[in-house]
Amino acid sequence: MTEHHGAKVAQALALALASALETEGMSVAALSRLSGVSRLTISNVLEGRVWPDLLTVASLERALDRDLWPGRNV
Repeated sequence: MTEHHGAKVAQALALALASALETEGMSVAALSRLSGVSRLTISNVLEGRVWPDLLTVASLERALDRDLWPGRNV
């Protein structure tokens, strides 16, 4: 069975988020404060428990000053 494209996008976004946090040396709590996204939501995205909505992605991208959305070619 082929994996759902949405799941691939969510996984790629979670990897991009984890990489950004590591590169910046930023904690989930610090990102939460900067983005206005709850720590629980960020943790759930990182662990693949939830697929973030567009407002969440936009808030995280703005706080990190980088793109997280992987695009359609995932």
